[in-house]
Amino acid sequence: MVRIIEVHTTGQGLFEFTDQIREIVATSEIEEGLCTIMIQHTSASLTIQENADPSARYDLECWIEQLVPEDNPNFTHTHEGPDDMPAHIKAALTSTTLSIPVYLGELTLGVWQGVYVWEHRHRGSTRQCVVHIKD
Repeated sequence: MVRIIEVHTTGQGLFEFTDQIREIVATSEIEEGLCTIMIQHTSASLTIQENADPSARYDLECWIEQLVPEDNPNFTHTHEGPDDMPAHIKAALTSTTLSIPVYLGELTLGVWQGVYVWEHRHRGSTRQCVVHIKD
């Protein structure tokens, strides 16, 4: 079973869409299998992260900004602005696919885990994610 979903972002940051994935798993009626999610973009990524305390997400965002700062004079891919090449690097360093086991018809996420699109561009966007569930 394959579904394409949209996740709307409003700028840089982590945007949770766990409930959308849970709904797709529930309607699939697959009891045991694997849920694979892929984002169809090169300037955003996917992550499983804590969904209880927002300071964990804030700290991740600060860390990656320090790791890949904007306006590096060595970047040549700058046609879409100063956040463009850093966004590509951030996506390359993180994940564009996730695999989550399905057991008893549910995602096997931990209590404090959520599924996020990690937007690396300043402007908001609509990000497409392909969700594949296989038993």
